[in-house]
Amino acid sequence: MASRGCRRWLGSLPSLAVALLLLATVAAAGSPDRPALSRPPLVLPLTLSYPNASRLASSRRVLGDGGRPSARMRLHDDLLTNGYYTTRLYIGTPPQEFALIVDSGSTVTYVPCASCEQCGNHQDPRFQPDLSSTYSPVKCSADCTCDSDKSQCTYERQYAEMSSSSGVLGEDIVSFGTESELKPQRAVFGCENSETGDLFSQHADGIMGLGRGQLSIMDQLVDKGVIGDSFSMCYGGMDIGGGAMVLGAMPAPPDMVFSRSDPVRSPYYNIELKEIHVAGKALRLDPRIFDSKHGTVLDSGTTYAYLPEQAFVAFKDAVTSKVRPLKKIRGPDPNYKDICFAGAGRNVSQLSQAFPDVDMVFGDGQKLSLSPENYLFRHSKVEGAYCLGVFQNGKDPTTLLGGIVVRNTLVTYDRHNEKIGFWKTNCSELWERLHVSGAPSPAPSSDPGSLGDLSPAPAPSGLPEFDVGLITLYMSINVTYPNLKPHLNELAELLAKELEIDSRQVQVMNVTAQGNSTLIRWDIFPAGSSNSMSNATAMDIIYRLTQHHVQLPEHLGSYQLLEWNVQQPLSRRSWLQEHVVSILVGILLAILLSLSAFLGLYLWRKKFRGQVAYRPVGSVGPEQELQPL
Repeated sequence: MASRGCRRWLGSLPSLAVALLLLATVAAAGSPDRPALSRPPLVLPLTLSYPNASRLASSRRVLGDGGRPSARMRLHDDLLTNGYYTTRLYIGTPPQEFALIVDSGSTVTYVPCASCEQCGNHQDPRFQPDLSSTYSPVKCSADCTCDSDKSQCTYERQYAEMSSSSGVLGEDIVSFGTESELKPQRAVFGCENSETGDLFSQHADGIMGLGRGQLSIMDQLVDKGVIGDSFSMCYGGMDIGGGAMVLGAMPAPPDMVFSRSDPVRSPYYNIELKEIHVAGKALRLDPRIFDSKHGTVLDSGTTYAYLPEQAFVAFKDAVTSKVRPLKKIRGPDPNYKDICFAGAGRNVSQLSQAFPDVDMVFGDGQKLSLSPENYLFRHSKVEGAYCLGVFQNGKDPTTLLGGIVVRNTLVTYDRHNEKIGFWKTNCSELWERLHVSGAPSPAPSSDPGSLGDLSPAPAPSGLPEFDVGLITLYMSINVTYPNLKPHLNELAELLAKELEIDSRQVQVMNVTAQGNSTLIRWDIFPAGSSNSMSNATAMDIIYRLTQHHVQLPEHLGSYQLLEWNVQQPLSRRSWLQEHVVSILVGILLAILLSLSAFLGLYLWRKKFRGQVAYRPVGSVGPEQELQPL
């Protein structure tokens, strides 16, 4: 998934007529602000209703409110760096691990298959059905599309950015990690045999479909009766990333804001958006503008927000009028006509002083307040500059709200009660407030239904509550020191790449030969000139290493993380404090030099006096030879 793109499900519409209509829609879309040639507009699926949508509430078996387990899962990556968030899913026996994009706009969960001839190089090895003792293919039937041999069910999905995925359907044990209360379950998933476009080039392995549909992981778990019909996601804020996801019901915070979500209205998760306020003033728009076509759709698999043309122009003008002291500049990419402003400073917590607050008002009058980080993204080339992360949706009248709108917002998709809740919080710290420690723990919480203290926490203001100044790692590599020594720089570069940090942050501090292996001490420093990194960033680095998400090439063998520890950042000191030792040494040297000079002068004067001393008249002295004239 491209960081500027959005992924849309085209469902089961493989016909040539649909393809031609889709291409015609893309070719016709465009606007003065975002020309079609430079950035393709959002194209939503042509299917207007979901099959059997009227039976969603009645046909699903739902557990009661008490004692339900849930799958608590970490979210990784960063919305604007990667264009998506991923979670870890384990498939098969023994488990094979995959990094999957969490996408509420998709219905199929799929991973690359070992037999795939057209799959890219992704984060983890491909799924190998032959290595799983619990795998079974989904046999061909009248309820599915079958392969050419009429032996196995297949799937095919196409997306708006012109990428696609196709393969066969299989069934196996799916696990949600050691930190999940939900036990492993059998589920149907896609085993990819072909992928194109962004799906081929992305770092993530595949998609975790959370939308409404028979193949959705949510629908499968709910139909089994193992979780409640609800899930929640919480995306980290600007420059921080990380977050948490819960599959299953969880208690809603008392001040969570809800909007109705009608499953019959659209196959996607929609909300009843009526008004948008900028700096407390409502945009002059007909409320029906947000209810056109598919209405207002909330999609975790989309990066930015897209508004109908009239709403976008009104929003852009309202924001621009409130930031007149800032300088309007070009965007970071010349291919896009981004609307950017310079002079706001780097401190995210101070953005509200330069940019207006925005409110979304729902059908029942409840209001969700957005901070600037919910509609801005940081300019990648100009310090202290930001760009609008809200764009015009071509000529499509649908309103689409992507992940940027819900950064640092807990979003609960309460499918059973047909509503979606929003609650502003610090998503990067939510994991700790779910009573889950910084490192993975195999033991579930003693109280499955409790989320601990979920009292509101402020969104990150530049840095979380506590910071990390240095991470020290002790790693054993099963390669002898002479063979590893020439590759230390390569290993450091690879480690930085796998941890998604700058290579200058990773430094080898000590290397010790230990028989057929090598012990290395690594120090990982904060990025750039900063003296600290967030605890969420530090824990993500450690988690990736402890869970062996770092893959080494064959000639570097494998590693074992023996020990790790973190240190608090050094407090910032004044120039005098930083140079006090140098100053004291200088003063001491000056004193020693002065004493030496005085001593030298004293000895010289004493010697001189001895040479010129007068002798008494008539005193006996040594005879001296007369020198010739």
